[in-house]
Amino acid sequence: MSKLRTLGLAAAGVMAFAAGQAEARDQIRIVGSSTVYPFASYVVEEFGATTEYPTPVIESTGSGGGLKLFCAGNGMDTPDITNASRSIKVSEFKRCRDNGVTDITQAVIGSDGIVLANAKDAAPFELTREQITLAVAAEVPQDGELVANPHESWSDIDPSLPDQEIIIYGPPTTSGTRDAFEELVMAAASEAMAGYDSEYTKVRQDGAFVPAGENDNLIVQKVRQNREALGIFGYSFLEENQDRIQAATVEGVAPEPDAISSGKYPISRSLFFYVKNSHAGEVPGLYDYVELFMAEKMIGGLGFLKGQGLIPLPKDQREAMRESVLNREQLTLAEVKAQNE
Repeated sequence: MSKLRTLGLAAAGVMAFAAGQAEARDQIRIVGSSTVYPFASYVVEEFGATTEYPTPVIESTGSGGGLKLFCAGNGMDTPDITNASRSIKVSEFKRCRDNGVTDITQAVIGSDGIVLANAKDAAPFELTREQITLAVAAEVPQDGELVANPHESWSDIDPSLPDQEIIIYGPPTTSGTRDAFEELVMAAASEAMAGYDSEYTKVRQDGAFVPAGENDNLIVQKVRQNREALGIFGYSFLEENQDRIQAATVEGVAPEPDAISSGKYPISRSLFFYVKNSHAGEVPGLYDYVELFMAEKMIGGLGFLKGQGLIPLPKDQREAMRESVLNREQLTLAEVKAQNE
């Protein structure tokens, strides 16, 4: 029933935004990351069930898509909150500012690991970021120059890897998971590899890497149906499907909560949402929702969202972040630039 209700909330969000109504409203509107979506949906349901306010409408648009909608302006036909599985980019922040969205508060809700996983009954993978990059990059170094990626099987990259076709279902370019994957895997690996002059993040488009949409559950389904394939998605989807899929180790480290929160797991990241403070006086309950999301019972070490796969921040960081968000501290361009360095 909970999943059905969540799907209904998403459908309602799509219809509401399509209507584009600019008049005042009494319902919070949320867009953004598919990775943050399960956590935000849980808070949305709890908010609707336990407060006097209407249940917010929420839509999974991807981090990039959500920030585009969020930064379009201050009108009531724009969202109040956007979720993101990466920090806002400088270009997005400037677009917000150019459209009059100048009072934004950033919330970090916890940590997440990007996993590469395959079917539970298939052979497990042990990978390095260099091997992953050589599997997904559009061009790879050969004889001192970059050439179109010739690797068709994993064993072409390293004889120790399985002799099976490279098929990777992953997020599209609008996804924060895709941005984080390119930065934390491809950019990090290529910068250290001979043959690349600088960070390289161009993904091959010959069929080996298949953009599979914003719905990470669909990627999980495709991986289960194809034992040759790997999928790329957030840790929470691994947590929900551990009886059906298994994660690859990366640099010898498994994506487990302690390894993700400490940063030992190499593909770890923070999860965010952004609040449009100009809407706080227009949309009833906006900061009541924010307060619920940031509450210890949600994002704490024993919080409800940990049971959904969120990796909580250390206690001191949670407390500092909660204070910052509830004080509606305004995000600055300098802070955005520092986060994107």
